[in-house]
Order: sequence, then structure tokens, then C-alpha cells
Amino acid sequence: MSLPFPQGFLWGGSVAANQLEGAYQEDGKGLSIQDVLPHGVKTPPTKEPTEDNLRLVGIDFYHRYHEDIKLFAEMGFKTFRTSIAWSRIFPKGDETEPNEKGLQFYDRLFDECLKYGIEPMVTLSHYETPLHLAREYNGWANRKLVDFYTHFARTVFTRYKNKVKYWLTFNEINSILEHPFMSGGIVTPKKELRLQDLYQAIHHELVASAAAVKIGHEINPEFMIGCMVLSLPTYPLTPHPDDVIQAMFTDHQNTFFLEVHARGRYPGYMKRFFKESGIHLHFEPGDEETLAHTVDFIAFSYYMSICETAGPENRPKGEGNLFGGVTNPYLPSSEWGWQIDPQGLRYIMNVFHDRYQKPLFIVENGLGAADQPITNDGGELTVEDDYRIDYLRAHLLQVAEAIADGVEVWGYLVWGCIDLVSNSTAEMKKRYGLIYVDRQDDGTGTLRRYRKKSFHWYRKVIGSNGQSLYEDES
Repeated sequence: MSLPFPQGFLWGGSVAANQLEGAYQEDGKGLSIQDVLPHGVKTPPTKEPTEDNLRLVGIDFYHRYHEDIKLFAEMGFKTFRTSIAWSRIFPKGDETEPNEKGLQFYDRLFDECLKYGIEPMVTLSHYETPLHLAREYNGWANRKLVDFYTHFARTVFTRYKNKVKYWLTFNEINSILEHPFMSGGIVTPKKELRLQDLYQAIHHELVASAAAVKIGHEINPEFMIGCMVLSLPTYPLTPHPDDVIQAMFTDHQNTFFLEVHARGRYPGYMKRFFKESGIHLHFEPGDEETLAHTVDFIAFSYYMSICETAGPENRPKGEGNLFGGVTNPYLPSSEWGWQIDPQGLRYIMNVFHDRYQKPLFIVENGLGAADQPITNDGGELTVEDDYRIDYLRAHLLQVAEAIADGVEVWGYLVWGCIDLVSNSTAEMKKRYGLIYVDRQDDGTGTLRRYRKKSFHWYRKVIGSNGQSLYEDES
């Protein structure tokens, strides 16, 4: 028996400006930190952009968005999540006046979405800190970024107040714990970054996020503004109480960001952590009042679960677990070592809803794979990506289970709905899309778009509001 998705469920897909727009210095855009990360998060940034950085061209979405939005509409998208490249609006990040040509681009993009009845969802900061703010101010380690960010937020909130309803303040804000440069624009090498400075930077982001919620609601009370975290369901590796406590500790480190966003204050367990770690957060006058401006909904990405153990340091660590954790012996892994756990999605949805009593929005979920294009009977390229269909279907069935559990969830967005440059590895070959883009890791390719098998599958899922998920069940 099927478990129907609610009427009005917001199906769609997600991307990030830095991974697909290209046009990295066109129409007045400044450099972002991504323009000096040609090989992803595992290698240090370069001094200047280099030709091997695939993001500089991306998939040329900046010039081809009409074609891509039309394909999204063909799939039946209700929502399309993208980000506004901060350095396209404020090239250095600390200017007073915005770049009008950058604002006009997003006007055109959002108008194109609305033409097809697609609701834009916009992330204000998606790993795209202006490079100048990183190098001149050390990114979010500097309190001045709160003002620069809120000026940016006010600018775009005002400009698009009648075009965009759904907003996210930061992408995967908790990722700053592992990747302070990518996530927070902090140039201090991670090994040299003191916990005091890291958590002060996090405080600055949390204050800025809450301030953006306040500003946005003042500009348009109809705005729905959410936070966004990378969700990592954390299981104890064994039933040993020490492993259970270690799993709880890891969970706290990742979810305290939600506590602040959803409840407007730091939880007691983090106050203990700060005290025992010698961390003394500096609160400016008014910070406590600002943090009280809580979000309207909780958004999150979901790709994998992790295990934790209090055991020795040579514990088995998953190749793809960029954000910690150890290998779960009961789960398979993707080509890039990310463990696949559809039930973990149902689990974390229940956890988030039980804890915070806020609506949820799954804004990223998908499978990165080295797709092999073939030519179909009509002479067009396609990809027989049954493995992606199996992955998405398994996860969506667990979303339906969570809905049946009583979880309020507004929508589901496939990550990288069109092939784009991978964030973690800066490759094209790690493809998530339902649309194949002819661009390769060496920069060659026509940039033409082709529908994968998953494109037609997802169109059917959306058209049936999830009912087609159950068609091949016995």
C-alpha cells in the first residue's frame, strides 16, 4: 500500500552558483574562494585562478539557464534551489553599492523560473565567500563579516522580495568544523586554527544568520527563511556505552547549529564543551537578542550516515567520510566511498522533527557516479543510470515512511539535478545530474545537455506525486 506525499509537496532540484554558472569574472563579478580551489577541498588554494579550475566555466549556466530551466520544467519541478554568488553582487564583499549587472542576472534567472511556475529557493552563502573577504579579513573569523553579510542579505532580500519566497542563510553551516576555508573563508590553516577562533567564527555566522532572518521578515513577512545543515545520523559502532556516548558527542557537535537556529540559544552541552575546552565566546551587545530570531524551517542535505566509537585511533574510517565517522560494516558504499543508508534519512527526519518541531525541507540528496554516456536509438546521448534511480527511489520511500511517522516535510530536492562541478573533488566525472552535460575533466566537451534515464523516471515521480515509486513493488 502506498504512502502518499501531501498535496503541494515541493519536488525539485538543487545546485550552487559556483559549481555551474561559470562566467567567473563576467559583468563585474569578483573572485570567490572557489576560484582558487581547482582540486576541491583536499588541496590548498592557489594564489590566483588557474586554467585547470573547472568552476571558471562550470557548465556555462550563466549563458544557458533558459535551456536548463526549460528542462527542469519538463521534469515538473515545483522548486529550484540555487545560490546567489555573493561576489557577483558585491565583487569584493565589503562595498557599499552593489553590482547592478549581477543583480540583473538573478532577476532574469528568477523570472525564468517563475515563467514555468517554479518557486526559486535561494541560498545566500553557499561556499562562495568573496576571496577579498577571506584574504583581507580572514573570513568569518572577523566580526566585520556580520555587517558585510547582512548588507548583502538586505540588498538581495529587497531586490527579490516579490520573486523569491524561500531562503536559506548558509549552506551546510556545520561544515566549517572540517573545512574552515571552504565553509568560512578562514585562511588560517586548519592545523593552526585555535578552537577559540573557530568557534568565535561560528558565533559570527550564527549571529549573521539570525540577523538575516530578522531583516528578511521585516522586508517581507511572507518570506520563509530556513537554516541548512549537513545531516549526519551518527550511530554507535557497538552497543558499548562508551561508543554510545561518543556518538552522542559527535551528534552534538553537528546539531548544535540547529539548536541555535531553531531555539535561539546555545544548548547546555555546548556551554560545557566551551568551558572544558577553554573557549570564551565574545558576545557583542545585542547578540543574545539577535539569536532569538529563529528560522521558519530546517533544511538539510543527506548523503550518508556515520558510525562513532571510543575505540583506538586506527579505527576503520570510510574513504568518503569527509566529515568524520567510521565505517559501518552493514552498509555499501558509492564509488567515492560514501556509505549508502536510505533508512538513515527516515531516522534523521524523525530526530530533527522530534527535537525542534519545525517543518523540514530535504534540499540535497543524490548519488555521485562516473556515468557512462551511450547513444540511444534516436542518435542522442543518454545515460542508463539505473543505479541512480535505485538510490533515489530507496531514499524517497524512506521520506514517505517519515511522513507516515508524522514528520512535517515541505519538499525534496535532488542535488545536482544537472551535471555540475563536484564540490568535494572539483571533478566533472563525479556526476549527480538527471541531465548529462557534455563536459569532461580536461575541459573538453560541447556543453550540450542530454536527458538521462533518471530524468524520465523523476518526471514520472513528480507527475504522480510519488505514487509511481510503488509501481514496481510486489
